[in-house]
Amino acid sequence: MCGVSPRPTTPRRPARLGVHPVRGGIEVAVLATHATGVEVCLFDGHGDEPHTTERRYPLDGPVHGVFSGFVPDVAPGTRYGLRAHGAWDPVHGLRHNPAKLLVDPWARGLEGSLRYGPQTYGHVLDDELRGDVHGPADPRDSAGHVPYSVVVDTAALPGPDPAANRPWVPWERTVVYEAHVRGLTMLHPDVPPELRGTYAGLAHPAVVDHLVGLGVTAVELLPVHAAASEPHLTARGLTNYWGYSTLGFFAPEPRYATAAARAAGPAAVLAELRGAVHALHEAGLEVLLDVVYNHTCEGGNAGQHVSWRGLDNTLYYRHDGGVPATLADVTGTGNTLDLRRTEVVRMTLDSLRYWADVVGVDGFRFDLAVTLGRGPDGFTPDHPLLVGVATDPSLHGLKLVAEPWDVGPGGWRTGQFGLPWAEWNDRFRNAVRSFWLADPARAAHGLPGHRVRDLATRLSGSVDLFGHGDPPLVRGPEASVNFVTAHDGFTLADLVAYDHKHNLANGEDNRDGTDDNRSWNHGVEGPVELDSPAAALLPLRRRSIRNLLATLVVAAGTPMITAGDELGRTQRGNNNAYCQDTELGWVSWDLSPWRADLLATARYLLALRREHRALRATRFYSGRPLRPGGRPDLAWYAADGTPFDHARWHDPSIRTLQMERATDDDARTAADVVLVVVNGALQEVDVTLAGGPGDRWRLVWDSVWDHPDEARSAAIAGALHATAGAETVLEPLSLRVYVLDPEHLPPTPGPTS
Repeated sequence: MCGVSPRPTTPRRPARLGVHPVRGGIEVAVLATHATGVEVCLFDGHGDEPHTTERRYPLDGPVHGVFSGFVPDVAPGTRYGLRAHGAWDPVHGLRHNPAKLLVDPWARGLEGSLRYGPQTYGHVLDDELRGDVHGPADPRDSAGHVPYSVVVDTAALPGPDPAANRPWVPWERTVVYEAHVRGLTMLHPDVPPELRGTYAGLAHPAVVDHLVGLGVTAVELLPVHAAASEPHLTARGLTNYWGYSTLGFFAPEPRYATAAARAAGPAAVLAELRGAVHALHEAGLEVLLDVVYNHTCEGGNAGQHVSWRGLDNTLYYRHDGGVPATLADVTGTGNTLDLRRTEVVRMTLDSLRYWADVVGVDGFRFDLAVTLGRGPDGFTPDHPLLVGVATDPSLHGLKLVAEPWDVGPGGWRTGQFGLPWAEWNDRFRNAVRSFWLADPARAAHGLPGHRVRDLATRLSGSVDLFGHGDPPLVRGPEASVNFVTAHDGFTLADLVAYDHKHNLANGEDNRDGTDDNRSWNHGVEGPVELDSPAAALLPLRRRSIRNLLATLVVAAGTPMITAGDELGRTQRGNNNAYCQDTELGWVSWDLSPWRADLLATARYLLALRREHRALRATRFYSGRPLRPGGRPDLAWYAADGTPFDHARWHDPSIRTLQMERATDDDARTAADVVLVVVNGALQEVDVTLAGGPGDRWRLVWDSVWDHPDEARSAAIAGALHATAGAETVLEPLSLRVYVLDPEHLPPTPGPTS
């Protein structure tokens, strides 16, 4: 065992946590407030190769809970780990066991795999992983059974700085595309096999061209932080495919890199990810990361002893305050990081700054974000972490999106995060699914559905959720990230084909996954063969998909599309494919005719949104003209063309409504006016088009069209233009979008004093 060399020429300064290359070696600083000693351990070899030597260097300290030192003659690429000495007193939460090699929580790169034998647990277990969680410490060395941390010199990374060419897309024009790095490209026929499922594959021109052609502006990646699978999945031969099981908050997941990058080491893995971010930026696409700072991969009280648990179990993890010490769990994963602790907040902010400054990403979606705002008295939007994220200079102007719930007490907090946060709007998802799917399914059996007022609230930006604040209405509808599907739940195609989840492939006897799907199989469960009698329902299923997609695009707020929904992707009824790293969980790029039509429709609808300012709300609506003589910014009409009144909003039998939205009239630009006509009934409905005297509407889209080109047939039939007050017939379960012809707009009022 060697000692740590002093650095008398280096002025004393607060230690930077982690391992940092400097001239002549590395500086090391480790937070372990309850430990009596910490060693940094250096290993030879690469990847999963067995090491032949281990050199241990005890660190000085602690000073304010930090052990630190300088280790000479250590080059980038060196593998290392940590060992913590101290009390083994699990009854009181202390679990120091120097036999266990620990991953550095601040490591910039990882090599090797986490194994699942008894060596990776701090307490004694038998080969069947049975034992007393409060029993004695296990003496077996875990080196070789846990990943190695790797020294990475981020200052020497090749290529341009991705942060220097950020697109800075305004929220008004943002369309989010939620994707899995691996799943997006594993089956793409135009991506070379060696690039499929990788960071480099994400940046391949065929993928970039698809994203740009679709019309999305931001790619939101499911977790790319290094992750590990849960032991129960490994025992069933499965993996945590989604990656919501973090092993390193600073290290990219190595399995998403090409084989060449993995062979070259973690610095090459990081460089490949940076190169992908830069390529997407060059195409005008932002990159958001789905980040998991609410828990780690170490699991519950009886979980593995891999990193944080061995360094400072009572600091990093939230406990219930009892004896024996028991982890508090508001995440549903067995543990919860304790964001009441200053140093845990520091770790989170350090990580976010790293991904923003070094990797160059454009924002973050925070998994179970309510956990991040839980203080001693529960959730508060003024939690130090939330304030820190919102005010940090490195994060200023980046997109911050909260998943505004967790599974703890008072865990549903949609609309309560404040500026500059946006939030996933689950109320939008539920309202849209209910209106287009669950309600018609009930109506087919003679049962009542929901009233249209909830759908109307979501279409107009969810002011009931996001209009609060000081001053009121300051956040605007852009704070609402609207979605119908996400990685978690049915795909868009499965929503219209399954009434029930089919998750047997997950190995949990179909117990996992939500039962609140609000889906509708339209009469037959699952796929339908084209030559079967049930094929007659396929056109309605596909129209339902178009209705859902169009509602998402025309609603005020920020739309989010799940990767593959534009291609009619199916998971065969699995609504919790978190462990399906197979074709079940990957995007299929095999376009049958109806899927090609759906892709064309998605592109067309997003193009409409780009072209019409009235579909991109930047402020909440008042229902009044914004300027004297102008038209109201929002108005609602019944099927007969008369304004909605109080009774109609509360009548569950009404399933038809018209929404007129107008931009602010000013002297510089012509007003933009759209009319969205919705028929959620199971029968045709006669509609009198709303509008003012002389208004001439142009039909730009109808969900009965399998392909946008069907507008040409409508034009030949003379059905594309109609004046306000004209009678038209809407087919069952359909949605139309009209725009007011500019030549028929009233004169723009001049400026007023």
